[in-house]
Amino acid sequence: MTRVLITGTAGFIGFHLAKLLLDEGMQVYGFDGMTDYYDVALKRRRHAILLQNPGFAATEGMLEDEALVWQVAESFQPDVIVHLAGQAGVRYSLEAPRAYLDSNVIGTFSVMEAARKLEVRHLLMASTSSVYGANEDMPYRETDKADLQMTIYAATKKANESMAHAYAHLHGLPTTMFRFFTVYGPWGRPDMALFKFVDAILEGRPVDIYNHGEMYRDFTYVEDLVRGIRGLIDAVPERVSSPDEITEGDSLSPVAPWRIVNIGNSDKVRLLDFVEAIEAELGVKAERNYMEMQPGDVPTTWADASLLQHLTGYRPNTDVREGIARFVAWFREYYGK
Repeated sequence: MTRVLITGTAGFIGFHLAKLLLDEGMQVYGFDGMTDYYDVALKRRRHAILLQNPGFAATEGMLEDEALVWQVAESFQPDVIVHLAGQAGVRYSLEAPRAYLDSNVIGTFSVMEAARKLEVRHLLMASTSSVYGANEDMPYRETDKADLQMTIYAATKKANESMAHAYAHLHGLPTTMFRFFTVYGPWGRPDMALFKFVDAILEGRPVDIYNHGEMYRDFTYVEDLVRGIRGLIDAVPERVSSPDEITEGDSLSPVAPWRIVNIGNSDKVRLLDFVEAIEAELGVKAERNYMEMQPGDVPTTWADASLLQHLTGYRPNTDVREGIARFVAWFREYYGK
């Protein structure tokens, strides 16, 4: 039986991944800080659902507590570690940059050290499409140069990629970094656009629409995302003896068992079209508050998910209207609106 340690199991993506792996019969151990960046009750509800499965257990603690992270990992003895926890949110990084350094850099180091000491079969860690920063060459490919990050959040995730590459090279630690593209769906975070739009429209409050709606995002349904992660667990990077062994388009390092993989829907949706799809699902017109672009934001994200499909045989494909309908159904049931 595969044993998987997942950080961030009370979080949006970690919850869905843990549920998927438990349904497959894996043993899953969660680690989460339960920070108050958003509603802790929502996090506790996610954990309560997971704890109904006898294959799941969890510890609450901060990633920066290296001794606790090691204690949990050494006790559980995972075959695989999936590191999803961290300080999320592009806009919040403008207000509280230190939180991103503590969690995303120092905390990630704690996880990497545990993986190194245990010599796990595969370490998988979350990055973000935000690392592409000022890159305007679309769709984004993993082999594109990505050195112009525009927020501290993105910079910390790029740092994670570099740290992971160094550990993979020095210690032979097989590592996959995945770059997520605008994830949405049931049990989503209250700070994310879909959640905020639905809540505001149902409450009769205006919705803030940045760049006057002329923004495009590669919206990725959360269940598609975690299926992609599940496939990558088995796609363990191997060290090559020559760069000639690397397939064209593969981000595999020539000097380490390490690669980066996009997980996105391979489509870009205009923000105004996204809002209109929400209005259609709710049967309510939004009061729109058009605003300028926020500092650090980018007008477009768009993934090339060819590498994910090559490695796993899977590519996210949920239509955004279907995904919105599923989120709205969950939201109405959970909040009784």
